[in-house]
Amino acid sequence: MAQDEKMVPTNISKFGVARRYYKRSLLIAVNLVAGLSIFFFGYDQGVMGGVNTTRNYAETMGFGRWDVGTGEVTITKPVLQGGINAIYYLPGTLVGALLGGWLGDRYGRVTAMTWACLWTIVGATLQTSAQNADWMFCARVFTGMGTGVLNAITPVWATETASHTSRGQFVAMEFTLNIFGVVAAYWIEYGTSFYGDGTSSFIWRFPISFQIVPLIGLFGILWLMPESPRWLVKVGRDEEARWLLGRLRGEGGEDLGKAEAEFQDIRNNCELERKTAKEQSYFAMFFGIGSGDLHTGRRVQLVIWLQILQEWVGIAGITIYGPQIFTIAGIGNKDRLWVSGLNNITYMFATLICVFTLDRIGRRWTLYWGSIGQGIACFAAGGLARATQNASGASKTGYGGGATFFVFLYTAIFGATWLTVPWLYPAEIFPLQIRAKGNAWGVVGWSIGNGWTTLLLPTIFAKLNEKTLYLFGAVNALSIVIVWALYPETNQRTLEEMNLVFASKSIWNWDAEATYKTLKEQNPELVQAAERGNSVLDPETGLPRLPRKARASLVPTVSHHDEISDEKQ
Repeated sequence: MAQDEKMVPTNISKFGVARRYYKRSLLIAVNLVAGLSIFFFGYDQGVMGGVNTTRNYAETMGFGRWDVGTGEVTITKPVLQGGINAIYYLPGTLVGALLGGWLGDRYGRVTAMTWACLWTIVGATLQTSAQNADWMFCARVFTGMGTGVLNAITPVWATETASHTSRGQFVAMEFTLNIFGVVAAYWIEYGTSFYGDGTSSFIWRFPISFQIVPLIGLFGILWLMPESPRWLVKVGRDEEARWLLGRLRGEGGEDLGKAEAEFQDIRNNCELERKTAKEQSYFAMFFGIGSGDLHTGRRVQLVIWLQILQEWVGIAGITIYGPQIFTIAGIGNKDRLWVSGLNNITYMFATLICVFTLDRIGRRWTLYWGSIGQGIACFAAGGLARATQNASGASKTGYGGGATFFVFLYTAIFGATWLTVPWLYPAEIFPLQIRAKGNAWGVVGWSIGNGWTTLLLPTIFAKLNEKTLYLFGAVNALSIVIVWALYPETNQRTLEEMNLVFASKSIWNWDAEATYKTLKEQNPELVQAAERGNSVLDPETGLPRLPRKARASLVPTVSHHDEISDEKQ
């Protein structure tokens, strides 16, 4: 049902997709644009894997030389190589994420993404034209900042626009597109590796420059995309927000009243958020200042360290330095990029498993089985790689094939488990009023994890060779204990319930679950209202719809009742 043209707010562009599309078609349009941004993120992350092994790049940057005997690059300065990769994350994406959280809240989600596209296009151009290591250092920082803004804002924009019934599945689907970007990077690099006699800079400059293509497309189409209705309410543009929600949710038939109910909840939440605006700085969030029993600081630490763990369970080494790992497994120089590209195709399809399992078995069990499988694969691949180096003839081929299989198995398991959960968790445990900044903290953790691994892995691989895989296997075993002890389950729990889960003063998960159970028994209406799909806020008072007795019982149990109430939606 299309809305009357006379009712369209004057600030809505006449060329915008929100005028043309309605309900599902409009949501699909938003999801596709968000997917284009996530595709760029994957491409940009994966492109350096092949670039690092090219002759001209290693010689131009000064960290390696071409070995005529082996027909491959010999790394002479692993710290320099790792530094060029790591500076993209530290300070690049880390600073960009924090900047993105501020830009997104102040100027809007779409505006921040548009600005980031321009910034990143300049950075990609500087990378493409780099003539030495110093030039590349500056270009990598520049590009990383733009990518950090996109990573911090794109999931928030998509989440705030999508319906709550499709949000989780969409996040999982996003990361299929993310790995598709990694796949595209590998196969483009594989194609350029055949150019000329192998000494041309085109072999590495073209793959880096190709990232400009999706960025130009994203920049052009963002001008036509709708802003987040939640941000519009936050800045007082209620008329636009209400109209947009009508386009997204529908206005007639069985949809009648949905948009209005969501609009009222968003507006009431914003009114309550303004009372605690002084407590929403990054500094206050990190240390939990003024958050009371919401324990914001604990949530920040959880998302940061989950992202760091995601990198140290081994994926950073296998994605960025995959060709070197396959060399250890006995695969020749000409076949390394081809095998890496095939591995990433498997990786991409494995992400679809998470779409169907994540909401069935929960976040914790997804991480459990992922860590177990990844740990086994790392230890097996490391052992077989050592056996390959000590073997000869048919045995060497067999051991090498076995090591390659377990690398493939590792990436498939990671794609089905650890890839998605660390990115989904921040969106689930942070209250609405700090969701953008909470997601930015997740990107900060991802940047730190990537920065550490990319800086250290060249040196670690040079010293330990295949034993590096044992290190990853040990981290996987440790991660099981960490997740079991510290990370509460979020599956099938509403945002309101997560505030009760984190009301415990203890950091341990079992205490959090016990506190949650007690509070839920004392205040059943608080949870039941959300579970029935009703508004949990009274549109006149902005307070939870609780009986007077239940509301009174919450006060002595959770000392900061007003702060808990602020988070209801």
